[in-house]
Amino acid sequence: MALDFNDPDLEYADLVYAYQSWVMAVINDHKLDPGGKALNNDEITDNAVDAMRFMAGDVTSAIESSLARVYDVDQDELNALLFPEA
Repeated sequence: MALDFNDPDLEYADLVYAYQSWVMAVINDHKLDPGGKALNNDEITDNAVDAMRFMAGDVTSAIESSLARVYDVDQDELNALLFPEA
């Protein structure tokens, strides 16, 4: 379900959850289960990109580094997976 930024009940936690879901889906698809069913899809990516516009860079960085540690993924490798054009 796409985030509705006009929803008065939308909370900051919803933005964090959307971004966190995307990072976990990318890690899963590329590191944990590369041959399995892909979890990341356009809707998850779109929600994360939209959510990222409203979050401070420190928050997105904290989410990325925390999940990289939890799933034992190198931070530079994760950044390359999340932002391949950068």
